[in-house]
Amino acid sequence: EVQLVESGGGAVKAGGSLRLTCVASELAFGEYAIGWFRQAPGKEREGVACISGRNGRTYYADSVKGRFIISSNANEKTVFLQMNDLKPEDTAVYYCAADASRPELFLSGDYTDYWGQGTQVTVSA
Repeated sequence: EVQLVESGGGAVKAGGSLRLTCVASELAFGEYAIGWFRQAPGKEREGVACISGRNGRTYYADSVKGRFIISSNANEKTVFLQMNDLKPEDTAVYYCAADASRPELFLSGDYTDYWGQGTQVTVSA
């Protein structure tokens, strides 16, 4: 059974950094795009970033480009999201996700196959 388990959330002040980790056990890593969504209270879910397990290509939402970096360790089936220069508007529950469709479609959220349980990120002003 595929499981996506996130860790690394927490509370920081604006301008700070956090690193999220997602371990994708039992996932055929090379056949999926793996990445992150977030959802803040009262707002729609937003695709944040993903990485292709096949070729390592990355995709980012405009709202996080230049601040967030996604990377992976395929041998350990682990994906990381390094979040720098955090802003209060980054406050949300962050979910790891995996999608077997084309990675350029990942951020739409329309083709997600697996979800993690979520980890809270809180950024104070």
